[in-house]
Amino acid sequence: MDSEHTGIKLSFLIFDLLLLNISVYMVYHNSPMYNYMDLPGRNLYILHANVSELLAYTIYSKRNYFFNDAYTERVKAFGMRFLVLLITLFLLAEIFLPENYHKGFLVEYTGFFFVVKVVVFYIIYKFHQYRYEKGYAHHRVAILGTGDADEILGRLLLHNPALGYKLVGYISDYKQYKDLEILGNINELTSLSEKFKLNMILVTDPKYFTKEHTNLLLSRCNETGLRVRYVLMKDFWNSQRKIGKKTEKSPLFEMFNPQEIPLDKLTLRVEKRIFDICFSLAVIVFLFSWLFPIIMIMIKLNSKGPVFFKQKRTGINNKTFTCLKFRTMTVNVDADSKQAVANDARITSIGKFMRRTNMDELPQFFNVLMGNMSVVGPRPHMLKHTTQYAELIQHYKVRHFVKPGITGWAQVNGYRGSTDELWKMEKRVEYDMEYLENWDFLHDMKIIFMTIFGTNAYKNAG
Repeated sequence: MDSEHTGIKLSFLIFDLLLLNISVYMVYHNSPMYNYMDLPGRNLYILHANVSELLAYTIYSKRNYFFNDAYTERVKAFGMRFLVLLITLFLLAEIFLPENYHKGFLVEYTGFFFVVKVVVFYIIYKFHQYRYEKGYAHHRVAILGTGDADEILGRLLLHNPALGYKLVGYISDYKQYKDLEILGNINELTSLSEKFKLNMILVTDPKYFTKEHTNLLLSRCNETGLRVRYVLMKDFWNSQRKIGKKTEKSPLFEMFNPQEIPLDKLTLRVEKRIFDICFSLAVIVFLFSWLFPIIMIMIKLNSKGPVFFKQKRTGINNKTFTCLKFRTMTVNVDADSKQAVANDARITSIGKFMRRTNMDELPQFFNVLMGNMSVVGPRPHMLKHTTQYAELIQHYKVRHFVKPGITGWAQVNGYRGSTDELWKMEKRVEYDMEYLENWDFLHDMKIIFMTIFGTNAYKNAG
């Protein structure tokens, strides 16, 4: 929780600094009130602005999550930080800026900064609302418990969609409790997860905070592929929150992640996503753009059927997506159920070449660009295999805690291709788990290097 909170705060700070610097630059060069030639030391003003914002953010670093979804609540927080920034600016100006500094200039660019920030964040806010309403980018969650705090937490989630949680219902031994939507009990977790497409549960019931119950719950959730967050309450009756249209007493909630992996941290996910976008764009522009017409012609001349092969596969948080590949087989009814094997009669002659060189995977860079996949990660499997191996391999679905990749740690260590024997898939999962637990950016670079240059790759390929 702390790492995630820190990542969120850092992201907002960087964005604020970007908008502030743009504001200083725009006012410095375009204000009709001042001739910028009469404003000495542009760089000094910029340094002064940035130091002031850093101090103001440290003094007033209120979390940018709100329990009331009204945008006015965000504007209030912006306004408070703006006042803190203004006071900090003038205090530091008296100490560090020349005696002839323009007070009006400070007011002008901070005012411009405030207006720009309100407008930009309103656009972001409406964009998130749109994505939420369309069902994109949110966790489908169930609350484990039916106490007073659980009920309040449920209302907080329902009235704050910008948090990104879609409350599906409650898990409890009660068949009916007040007017809450009881999905079932904890013993039905696997079936509930599949039926309601859950990918996270929030645990508030103190019964599950003991070591014995925690281990049991985590084991069940890892087998089901569910993320878990423990929600603790502080100062239960000493705070008030505006929930919906009412202000009522409610607890302060703090969330903890007992399954934490490196890519749960927002800053690391952003780092990986930026690389994915840049790398996939480079491949599409410099390689795919001229290679595609050649491959398209070869596929069409070699056999009848479409150029691309599309298949539903399991992605992050057990969500299904359409994976793209160049077609390497003749069109057949077994494509979504029967895995390719050595000397498979369905594989075309050009298909053998593309599979051997991995050229058939090139269209997946569009999956990366769209956000369904990453350049590096556990390989996505067809839906039938997800169901099959989840029953045979304990914690198999944990590999879906991150985005699937075009290449992965298991693949460069030789475990790619056919998984006609269970031990091969078990080794894949073993390497995938190792990747999840030890991810860092340099590790991704190493995997890409090994994929391109074949270092140790495919030694155990089936």
